[in-house]
Amino acid sequence: MKRNVFIPALEELQRIELETLRNADDLSIHGLLDIPTLVEPTNLSFNKVLIQARQQLNELKQFTGSVDAIIAHWDFPTSVLVPILCREFGIPAPPLESVLKCEHKYWSRLEQQKVIPEMVPAFCTVDPFAENPLEQVTLDYPFWLKPVKAFSSQLGFKIENAEQFHAAIEETRESIRHFGDPFNEALEHADLPPEIQQANGNTCIAEQIISGTQGAPEGTVFQGEFNVHGVFDQPKDEGPAPYDRLEYPSSMPERIQRQMIDACKRFLEHIGYDNGCFNAEFMWDEENDKLWLVEFNTRISQSHSEMFIMVDGMSNHEVAIDIALGQRPSMPNRQGQFPVAAKCIIHKPHEDAIVKRVPSLAELEKLRERFPGTKVKLDVEPGMRLSDLSNQDSFSYHLGTIYLGADSHDQIRERYHACLEALHFEFDPVED
Repeated sequence: MKRNVFIPALEELQRIELETLRNADDLSIHGLLDIPTLVEPTNLSFNKVLIQARQQLNELKQFTGSVDAIIAHWDFPTSVLVPILCREFGIPAPPLESVLKCEHKYWSRLEQQKVIPEMVPAFCTVDPFAENPLEQVTLDYPFWLKPVKAFSSQLGFKIENAEQFHAAIEETRESIRHFGDPFNEALEHADLPPEIQQANGNTCIAEQIISGTQGAPEGTVFQGEFNVHGVFDQPKDEGPAPYDRLEYPSSMPERIQRQMIDACKRFLEHIGYDNGCFNAEFMWDEENDKLWLVEFNTRISQSHSEMFIMVDGMSNHEVAIDIALGQRPSMPNRQGQFPVAAKCIIHKPHEDAIVKRVPSLAELEKLRERFPGTKVKLDVEPGMRLSDLSNQDSFSYHLGTIYLGADSHDQIRERYHACLEALHFEFDPVED
């Protein structure tokens, strides 16, 4: 009898990735809701989405006979939706409060400060709807300002003076409720301490600016047993070009990787996180040998899946499904095609335009012949206006993603640069 696995906002690429799992033939994979509903909603209501998901699962249960696993690989609302649904269907999942202690940026910082204070940057909350929000800021310029719950880097601002702060507050007031209101609906499903009741989903957090090389452990907690199955990093290139990539395995010093892993274990144990997957982001300031914690995510990272396949031979969906099925999670090690892999971003500076041309299928095939194993996922097509793209950050437009394999980290960098030169886009200016 096949086990029925449900994955919110399942894409075709992920169906292909799931074919790499050990017991793929024993699993029946089902999508739950879709990308427009969960990832690119125009108007999001968490409770309505929860009702939709619950109804769809009950309908599918009548058809399939069972709901054996539900796993998440998207950010909010999916990351909070899944533990609630798992609880209702008797599937192993982390306690909801432990998930929210990671999802709510201010709540997470308060909890981090209790157990790993040496890695937590200075921070404070800011009510953007207060009469004078600047009075609430306890940090010196410059600092980051962002919502306690947002998607990607939306509404994330680097603030260097009062004028920039007030401009950011105006933009935040206009847009924060898009995720803030549905996040408040999600918070209603948990018991909140008084300080979090006051700092609701339409609140901002100001944080000290940190810098360095980003590191990202990904792992699991299963019946109290903590494990990390991979560490990634985001190296920086010299020069003005934004060569933005994530590489696996990490080339950071072993001692820094051990410090990141130890911090993950201490924090997750502190908040009672169990029977779930996680990935965490750190920043290592090499010059000062200082390690900072950026954030915790309560799911596997789909950004990591292709790289796990390239290096280890299997998608990280394996461990998420293991846990949901009540099995001890495990991943193969270095059984893939390449020693090193990377996810590389195709950026365009944040200047609005109309897409005139994207790389052709023939050009993409030629690139795959040049660099075997390469996959290119384009997020734009001719006729699109860049400012209409959903879920973009405040600094650049995301045109697509390149997945690369190579023999070394140096070769990854060379191939990334070569791909950017080979991928030809054209744009027309926006007419006023």
